[in-house]
Amino acid sequence: MHKSLFAAMATTLLCAGLQAAPVSYTLDPNHSQVAATWVHFGLSSPTANFGLIDGTLIYDADAPEKSSVQVVLPLAGLDAHVADFNEHLRSEDFFEAAKYPKATFTSTKVEQVGEGRLKVTGDLTVKDHTRPVVLDVVVTKVGPHPMSGTPAAGFNATAKLKRSDFGVGLYAPNVSDVVELRITAEALEAKAYAAMKAKQAAKKKKS
Repeated sequence: MHKSLFAAMATTLLCAGLQAAPVSYTLDPNHSQVAATWVHFGLSSPTANFGLIDGTLIYDADAPEKSSVQVVLPLAGLDAHVADFNEHLRSEDFFEAAKYPKATFTSTKVEQVGEGRLKVTGDLTVKDHTRPVVLDVVVTKVGPHPMSGTPAAGFNATAKLKRSDFGVGLYAPNVSDVVELRITAEALEAKAYAAMKAKQAAKKKKS
């Protein structure tokens, strides 16, 4: 009887330990978005979205300081909802997307600053400029995805930066140099995400 109870307790503790281990996730680009907002001559506050996000993160719910994130933003997905303006943003006046086709963010430090709240410091590279950026992050949910049951994690984040630090400061300060970033991210456990994409590719090949 005691042996059975001990075995059951050991199994429970083992499972708890496995659940607490860091989990590797892949960002789902269909449900993740980075939006930049600025002030245009004091008149309006346009927004541009960076689509086609490619990223991975390791999240440890019990020890968030062990977490990390890497994100790639292909500038081909940059969309300000106006075709002419999209071309201007990708031109040599701003992002020079033909020469520098992607922006990247790599975390260097993760701190827990409250229940479900993180401060993520990392290096943002745009064009050939790399500067530190701090993200204020809210963990929205960690658990099984309601549709697939796949382990999933969701995050919202904000940050402010000076675009002139990254070589895209044209028209500042009349067009605000400070840009606000708003990020929402949905991520799936990496192996499950890879299996899902493989299944989708096979289905598409058959059709």
